[in-house]
Amino acid sequence: MMSNRLKLHEELVNVLGTRNVYFQPPETIKMKYPCIVYEKENIETLFADNKPYKTRVRYSVTVIDTDSESEVAGKILAHFPMCVYSGHYTADNLNHDSLILYY
Repeated sequence: MMSNRLKLHEELVNVLGTRNVYFQPPETIKMKYPCIVYEKENIETLFADNKPYKTRVRYSVTVIDTDSESEVAGKILAHFPMCVYSGHYTADNLNHDSLILYY
């Protein structure tokens, strides 16, 4: 059985349209752009009657692209209902769109 993280990975690959999706990549890896980099940020537990009844994993997702008008972040937002945009920044002449995704 495939883990939820691997299912998420495959969904991100489908949204991007390439295999340039990286989970917690080491600094030594040479990434190809556009790409998606994501990492586990937190696990939230929902409670009812003082008992945990549901957990959901929060991921930090970053779309990195040379194109300042990249549509990848919008595609992720449209695909995942539990996703919000958290900001944009530029570093090393690359555009970074940050999102928070619950999966």
